[in-house]
Amino acid sequence: MDRSFYVGVSAALFAAFAFSLNFIVPFIIGDYSTFDFALIRHLVSALVGMFILFSEKHVARHLTLRNVQQALWLAFVGYVGYFLTVTGAAIFAGPVIAPAFLGLVPIVLMVIGNQRQGSLPWRSLMPPLALVLIGLVLVNGTAFTAEGLNSVKSFWVGVPLALAAVGLWVWFALANQAALAARPEVPSGVWSALILVGGGVLMLAFYPLGAAMDLFKLPALGFGWSSAGGLYVWGTSLALLATVGGVWAWNIASRSLPVAVAAQLIVSETAFGVIGGLVVHARWPTPIEIAGVTVLIAGVVLSVRIFYDRQFASGRTLLAQE
Repeated sequence: MDRSFYVGVSAALFAAFAFSLNFIVPFIIGDYSTFDFALIRHLVSALVGMFILFSEKHVARHLTLRNVQQALWLAFVGYVGYFLTVTGAAIFAGPVIAPAFLGLVPIVLMVIGNQRQGSLPWRSLMPPLALVLIGLVLVNGTAFTAEGLNSVKSFWVGVPLALAAVGLWVWFALANQAALAARPEVPSGVWSALILVGGGVLMLAFYPLGAAMDLFKLPALGFGWSSAGGLYVWGTSLALLATVGGVWAWNIASRSLPVAVAAQLIVSETAFGVIGGLVVHARWPTPIEIAGVTVLIAGVVLSVRIFYDRQFASGRTLLAQE
């Protein structure tokens, strides 16, 4: 239990850091679109996934039709569907308001996860939940100011897309944990590889439609290394760290921790994202941003402490009774 707990917490924090790297994508792709970046990223991730599948021993017994279908569905919901809704939300609601709505993901996940699993009493869960909510409000406090509203094209399109992205990610997190629980014999690496391959296949299938809609800039700007070299380097780097590393770490956390606790740990993605944004913009944080990140971290630490005390207190009670 002790080792599993620490492994789960470490994996969830690493997943949060890996996912937070998505916030720097707009600043590193130059004239190429986020769709170009996603295509390179998911194709590289799929190649890594195939390498993992071919290198694992006895992997063929895990490649059942049911497992492949479930992994493909999870890739569609958590990769392609989530990416398209997030991108659409950023386009129509702006780059500030869309992430503010996405901050609802851990809150919704905590509530639904604890409702389904009952891992923590609501009385114990409310203090860290309140801290996380306050921290998110402080961090995203500039979203609805005049400056934040300047980039809004359409609330009526952008906000529903942002809410759809929230729903898809929550659905993915719950469905993925249920799939892992139903397949204890499947190694986390194999399951992660199946999802990675599924995401690459789906993005490749989407390319003809996206190219027809002029969503991809690669055909116009060129596929050659002289023009797209930066895109390939960054796409490969984030594929290995953010996609492969993030999915692998999240699957480990999903097996080691209840959804409510893993969701509170994933809140640290926002804190990592704020820090990354400050580095990219080469500026110091505002007092409100400092307060928001501090309160977020306090909520995460408190939730881990409560879960640890509850689990190990019950373990000590059982040992004493024996």
